[in-house]
Parts: sequence; C-alpha cells; structure tokens
Amino acid sequence: MEKIAFITGSTSGIGEATAWKFAAEGWHVIISGRRIEKLNTLAARIQEKHQVAVLPLCFDITQLEEVKNSIHSLSGKWKNIGVLVNNAGLAVGRSPLQEGLYEDWDRMIDTNMKGLLYVTREIVPLFIANKKGHIINIGSLAGHEYYGGGNVYCGTKHAVKAITRSMRIDLLKEGIKVSAVSPGAVETEFSVVRYKGNKEMADKTYDGFEPLKAEDVAESIYFIANQPKHVNIEEILVLPTAQASTSIIFKQ
Repeated sequence: MEKIAFITGSTSGIGEATAWKFAAEGWHVIISGRRIEKLNTLAARIQEKHQVAVLPLCFDITQLEEVKNSIHSLSGKWKNIGVLVNNAGLAVGRSPLQEGLYEDWDRMIDTNMKGLLYVTREIVPLFIANKKGHIINIGSLAGHEYYGGGNVYCGTKHAVKAITRSMRIDLLKEGIKVSAVSPGAVETEFSVVRYKGNKEMADKTYDGFEPLKAEDVAESIYFIANQPKHVNIEEILVLPTAQASTSIIFKQ
C-alpha cells in the first residue's frame, strides 16, 4: 500500500526537511504552505530526485474556509493519508507582556493553536474512515519551560502539548496514533520571523554554539512515524548538545 504524509509549513525549515526525509524513504507527500512558487519548486525537486508523487496545496492554515476547501479537494489516493505532520508555527517578537503587540499575539495564537486544530479536525475523519493514521504535532522546548519575552509563544506551545495529550485520549479507540516532537534551538527561518526580518538579530541567537538543523528534527519525526503498529511514541524532546534549557546554552 502506498504511504502518504501530509506536512504543513513545508516551504522552509523543519517542514521542508520533513518532506525531503519522507520522500527519500519512498513516501508520497502532500506539502502545504502559503507560498505557491516555493511549493511548486519544492514539489518538482522532490519528484525529480526521489521519483515519488508530490501534491502541493497552497492555503493559509489560519483561514478555516481555506483549510476546508483544500483538504476537501483531495481525491483518489490522496485521501489515504497515513501521517499528518502539524509543523506550521511561528514566534513573533520578544517583548515583555506589558509591551506586547496584539497583532503579534493573534498571529501566534491563530497559527500555532487554531491552525493546528483546523487542519487536524479536517483530516481526522479521513483517518477514521481509513481505520489508520498518525498525527505528529511539532511542539517546542518552550512548551515545557518559560522565559522572559516568550509569554504568548510559550503559552501556545504549552497549549500544543495539552492538545496533543487530549487528542490521544479522544482518538485512542479509533486506533489513531498521536505524538509530538519538541525541539530546542533550531537554525531555520524561525528567528528571522521572530525578529521580523532582522537577520542580524536572528543570527545572534545561534552565536557560539551549534544549534539543531531542520534535518535533525525531521529525523526524529520520521523515527516516530516508522514505529510498529502497536508502538506510539508520546513525545521526543530534542535539543542541541550545547543546550540544557531554554535559557541555559553553553557558548564558546
């Protein structure tokens, strides 16, 4: 039977690396994001290199009707999704709460929480109909700890942890697996987005130590997805060797 993975936030970082990893292992992939040119380019590159089918779906996970329309457009084998990787997420700003911008808060809540819920809600009925499926939510070390200026971002990632645990309970009788991968410091577009395009500030985040690469996280995601039917890995917390917590990093 053909294996199909659906990966949100596929146009860069962890999402892109995950699409490449699954494709390299012979999976067909549905890649989603808001940047159609990048989606189409990525789809063509993956297909050429790994000879698997790739379906690009361009939509904004924060817009419910776009989510519904895109997922309802799936037909034929593309409805036979085996793994959903809820990767799309972001942090915006590092302000203390009293200086926080409402629009930044909304963007994080809409993407990290509501977007994850929207996509999952639309795909789970396919899993139930197929009597199989695996949801892998991308959390964060920030979902286990707290740090100054991380108020709303930490809140959304703590929510992802709670939603993941609750999903597992809700879907237990359906035989659907639910897992999480929660990375520490990963060098992707994440910090560029957080600092609103200020690459100098973003680069300073990783000065003096070797952070995770997107490919490192993709390996953990694939490892979880590749377990026997009777095994559900609840969560992998993956950090750079130099990082012990959100605020303790050994820099040289």
